[in-house]
Amino acid sequence: MQGYLNRPEKTAEVLQNGWYNTGDIATIDEDGFVRITDRLSRFSKIGGEMVPHIKIEDKLQEIAAAPEQVFVVTAVPDERKGERLIVLHTLEEEALKECLARFAEADLPALWKPRPDQFRRIEAMPYLGTGKLDLRRVKELGNELA
Repeated sequence: MQGYLNRPEKTAEVLQNGWYNTGDIATIDEDGFVRITDRLSRFSKIGGEMVPHIKIEDKLQEIAAAPEQVFVVTAVPDERKGERLIVLHTLEEEALKECLARFAEADLPALWKPRPDQFRRIEAMPYLGTGKLDLRRVKELGNELA
């Protein structure tokens, strides 16, 4: 919470009707346990529809059958639809071609399938010291490579 201390404008951005909006998406099970399943920031609003990045990443990872994460989805501004998806990946060209062919046939809505020309190769996934993906850096790379 230190990022909000003595910063009323930042505090006002995250408080809604007296509640702190963390940006997390969670479920509550029948026993009342809360499980955080995603982040609202990991969605894009494309043509008015919310598109979950993690579902796209999961499908790509499944197709690639890679033991480590080789895909990460982000979004960049788009004049017509609000946002468009960019996929950063660490695959070699031939492996990507195989994945894209299978991805085209995947059971995802068409809106959730980034076009092949929206895949950008990076040398390595950006991770934080905690071992989590650096989503801020992912967004920056997406904007730089778009």
